[in-house]
Amino acid sequence: MASLHPRLVDALPMLPRERPLHLLTRHSVREEAKNGFADYRLQLTPEGITLARDWGAKLPRPVSAFYSSPVARCVETARAMGEGGLGAGLLREPLEPETVTTLVEPGCYVEDVRRVGPEFFRLGAVGFINRHLGGGMDGMLSPETGRARLLHYMRERDPDHSELAVHVTHDTILAAFVAGLTEQSEISDRDWPWMMEGLWLWFDRDEVHWIWRGEAGSRSLEPLRAAGK
Repeated sequence: MASLHPRLVDALPMLPRERPLHLLTRHSVREEAKNGFADYRLQLTPEGITLARDWGAKLPRPVSAFYSSPVARCVETARAMGEGGLGAGLLREPLEPETVTTLVEPGCYVEDVRRVGPEFFRLGAVGFINRHLGGGMDGMLSPETGRARLLHYMRERDPDHSELAVHVTHDTILAAFVAGLTEQSEISDRDWPWMMEGLWLWFDRDEVHWIWRGEAGSRSLEPLRAAGK
């Protein structure tokens, strides 16, 4: 039976009570990829829908919006989370996910899928992210620029006071973003996001704060703004 990463729920007592909050999450459990590459046609399994719905009912505060990659399994995840949240009283009304291209490829990291795709097949998911973190790949933005774009995207969508915005994306985007925030130049299989695993994030005027797998961090926004220019 699929389950959430144990540190995801552990983070709930660490979240600020008086800040607009974001959850950047991987989609829920999908069908198995037959060739090792999860193309956009793969759907959520019934187990994945149940997991997303159950997690949506346990979110720590009211949800103001669901944003999603246009890929069906991400939209399905956001919709199921919304169903769970509505049943638990965390939504004032049903919320249809808003699809956002920033959360898919090409998006905040990949500029040209045709150039990047062959490298993904050649290197595998972890190797591909490590090549990206190591300093450049044809067809991709730099790690710093991609990270700044994603932060800008979320900052523009800050929810109302003490509410939560949920953003459903893919493993490669979440892995690259977390590695960049935590200043990792290389990751391994154990760092790879679980299905339905997410990063908690919020902003002060001059800093971004986050919790990933129960570990809190923060950084000044000024260098990140500069990287996005």
